[in-house]
Amino acid sequence: MTIPAPETPAPLAGLHRLEPDARLDLLQQQRRLDQRDRAVLDAGLSLPQADAMSENVVGRYALPYGIATNFLVDGEELAVPMAVEEPSVVAAASKAAKLARTCGGFRTEATPNLMGGHIQLVNVPDIDEAQRTLAAAERELLAHIPTRGSLLARGGGPRSLTTRHIPHSEAGPILLVELTMDVADAMGANIVNTTLEALAPLVAELTGGEVVLSILSNLCVQRLATAEVLYTWNALADSRTEGRNLQRRIVQADALAQADPHRAATHNKGILNGVEAVAMATGNDCRAVAAAAHAWAAGEGRYRGLTRWMVVPDADALPRDSLVRTRGVDPAGPLLHGRLTLPLALGVAGHSTRAHPLVPISLKLLGNPDSRRLARIAAAVGLAQNLAALLALVDTGIQAGHMRLHARQVALAAGVPAGQVARVAAEMVASRRISTEAALSFHSSLAT
Repeated sequence: MTIPAPETPAPLAGLHRLEPDARLDLLQQQRRLDQRDRAVLDAGLSLPQADAMSENVVGRYALPYGIATNFLVDGEELAVPMAVEEPSVVAAASKAAKLARTCGGFRTEATPNLMGGHIQLVNVPDIDEAQRTLAAAERELLAHIPTRGSLLARGGGPRSLTTRHIPHSEAGPILLVELTMDVADAMGANIVNTTLEALAPLVAELTGGEVVLSILSNLCVQRLATAEVLYTWNALADSRTEGRNLQRRIVQADALAQADPHRAATHNKGILNGVEAVAMATGNDCRAVAAAAHAWAAGEGRYRGLTRWMVVPDADALPRDSLVRTRGVDPAGPLLHGRLTLPLALGVAGHSTRAHPLVPISLKLLGNPDSRRLARIAAAVGLAQNLAALLALVDTGIQAGHMRLHARQVALAAGVPAGQVARVAAEMVASRRISTEAALSFHSSLAT
């Protein structure tokens, strides 16, 4: 059975050809934004708001806020907000999403919103006895936790309290008391840290040990998001031979990211270009996202690429656990199958997440998702970003497209007025001279 391409183009097809005001007009026409949203986008973060968010504030450092188009995620059309300064990121994600539409876009899933944290104990007189004592007291300790009513109402709360013995460290033997909580739609750092600090004195009393610290772990191995996608050969190239060749080369490039940490670091950085841009636009902690992803990538003892790509002859040859397995695609194949799984703690509730005035707009554009849905969307964007990078690398290289966008940044940095940046950048690319001197020269010639 064949899955046809969507009968109509993506709702925001051609957005990149419009000026910023016209893009906002289109978003408003499609009822994705209203006039109040436009005013907030125009005003951005105020100085008093910034001062309330951080310390010693003297100004605001703004990032470009763009919309990735063409995303079809679990059958839902999405306009994906991305806050990122790097050229090509939004364009690359949009291109990869467009190519994926032939096979129905991205399919995703996410595990429950479980976050972990630990209490570190040292100088425990008898670690074996301490572990037995804590295991026996687990239910009583969990009942002691002062859980907020709003968290319980959303299905959250403590789930387990376990122990782990680290026999050898520079500080001597360590006993970790590890808490797992369902944090519902929050990122979870505040509630987990508050809970651990409340438990720490009780744990110390029960074990006779000394508490060193109580803190959330950003390596949220029980809070995973997965995205999958299929690409037919004719989504990648006009000819069957070239399309199959590109599929093969993408798999070979992915193999290098699995085998060599030097390549894997850049491979994963590209994935995080997409994931972090969505995290930033939705008010989430990008440093936490990156820390979790890199730790997960090294989880088997060697740092590896986060994605896996393979070529299969048809949909029936996909792995048994594939999210796209039952979606029947042209048996003539072959199909390029991509999968990304990573720990992803993204929140949509909580004061810290909502502090930035643009966050509600971002969530509105995404259909006001819960936190699991947001993580699934971000994973899809990361997978799209990876495909776009690999496709460029194994085909024409990344610099041709990247330098066209880089030229605009060079022109801006050289002081070219915003209204003339596009023309100056085009002249630099055509002449293959991309520098401050060239930008000033072309700007001068336009003025005469």
